[in-house]
Formats: sequence, structure tokens, C-alpha cells
Amino acid sequence: MSQTQLYRKRIIPEECILLKDDIILYQDADMIVTKWRALKPKKDLHHGFSCYFLKDGFKISKFYCVDNSLLYWYCDIISHTYDPQNDTYIFTDLLADVIIYPDGRVKVVDLDEIADALSLGAITSEQAQDALRKLNKLLSVIYRNEFDSIKINLEQFEDQ
Repeated sequence: MSQTQLYRKRIIPEECILLKDDIILYQDADMIVTKWRALKPKKDLHHGFSCYFLKDGFKISKFYCVDNSLLYWYCDIISHTYDPQNDTYIFTDLLADVIIYPDGRVKVVDLDEIADALSLGAITSEQAQDALRKLNKLLSVIYRNEFDSIKINLEQFEDQ
């Protein structure tokens, strides 16, 4: 039996990386939960957990410091393709992101990258529209104080 492979595709900078060290903790038709160590560890970011919500088009990650304290929640707006023959997912980062800090502050980032990518022809108008609609859906969940229902999907797997 083959093991599911996950790739992260970025538009800016353009790259597609096999997430070879990510460990899949759970997978079904709606979501994939992984644990990982930072590809390029930073002073504060060391490891984390991610939940890919396949139908909603976002990846919610819990970023931890080296001392295992919560750095923040990082929410990527994504699209994906799946190749059943090779059991491979390619997750494309659609540039817009939301950061939720432990104190509850919410910060939307990288919207300028959508404009830059459109100007460069790196994304289509349809991809930009898709990103903005998914971002709106995620922000609506956050502003309705329903983010806890999303977090629980990830937190239930953290002890694995």
C-alpha cells in the first residue's frame, strides 16, 4: 500500500516542495491532519500541527516554539489537487493568510501578494477570486467566534 504524499506549492516564490517529513495523523475525504518540524526553523518557530480542510480551502496550523509554547495559529488559504493513482496531494498556497495570536488578536496578511501575483500573471483572476472567497469564509468563522470548532479538529490529534 502506498503512503500518501503531500506537496506544498508556493506561487511567490515559485516552488513545489515534498513535505517528506510531515507525519499524517489522520486522513479522510474532508481533512488531513499532520504534525511536522519547521522546514527552515526560525528563532521562534520550531514545530507544529496542521489540519487541511479540503472542502473549505484552508489549512489551519498551530505553530509552537522550541519550548512547546504556542506561538500562534496560522491559517493559509489553499487550493489542492489530488492524484489518486499516486496518492498525492499538491496544496497550492493562495497567498492570503490569517494569524491568530494566543491573546485573540487576528491579523490578515499578504493580501498585497495576491495583487502582485495578478500583476505578474502568476495567478489567474479565478484563483484570486477563489482566494478572497475562502478568506472571507474563514474570517466569517473567526468573527462569529466559531474558530474553536475548527481548532478542536486539530487539537484532538496532538497527543499522537
